[in-house]
Amino acid sequence: MRFMVLIKASADSEAGVMPSEELLSAMGKFNQDLIDAGVMLAGDGLKPSSQGARVNFNGDKRSVTDGPFAETKELIAGYWLWQCKDLDEAIAWVKKCPNPMGEDCHVEIRSLFEIEDFDTEQAPAFKAQEDQLRDAAAKRS
Repeated sequence: MRFMVLIKASADSEAGVMPSEELLSAMGKFNQDLIDAGVMLAGDGLKPSSQGARVNFNGDKRSVTDGPFAETKELIAGYWLWQCKDLDEAIAWVKKCPNPMGEDCHVEIRSLFEIEDFDTEQAPAFKAQEDQLRDAAAKRS
């Protein structure tokens, strides 16, 4: 199963305060442990929302809202994409993680939909298309 592990933003991360060298080192070691275990597929920190935008959909119309965004507790400061056997394994890994904010914070774990989750006759065709897209993206990076 694949999981998106979301690190919630803090006032410091939204203010652009960079992590300490100590935290960067601890996170680097943790990430290496994830890679060595075959868990980590991807992961990065995100710049503050002041450097981002939201595209709002209203029917056929689109509007753009420039950051920063007001509700820090609803924002994401970083993410991992993990491959784990189940939610319990993902939780166990998060419990081993250094505190990503050095203060009270939340890390959210969400499982990704897999093509097998969709009950449709088109599943094999969708799976083939998904595999092609992933292969093309992997070749580009």
